[in-house]
Order: sequence, then structure tokens, then C-alpha cells
Amino acid sequence: MYKYLLQSVEGIQWFGIAALLLFFGTFCFVAIRAIFSRREEMQRMAEMPLED
Repeated sequence: MYKYLLQSVEGIQWFGIAALLLFFGTFCFVAIRAIFSRREEMQRMAEMPLED
């Protein structure tokens, strides 16, 4: 039922493409930030939950 309802919407395929691009872009940003961040900053963030 939902399959036929969504097929009737014009341009619905762009929602899937946009969601995939948004996920991929966010993943790349986080990966690059993790690779290029300094070791001291990573250590400080790792200890933050234990400070309470």
C-alpha cells in the first residue's frame, strides 16, 4: 500500500539521494576531523564523561 502511495509522489527519488548524500557528507566530516585532530584534544574529550 505505501509503495504505491510513495510512487505516486513526483520527485520522491530525490529524498533518498539527498539522505544518502547527507549521511555520506556527515560521515566524511567526522572521519576527517578524527584523523586530523590533535592527540591532546582527543584525550581531553575522552576524559570528559569521567569528570563528574
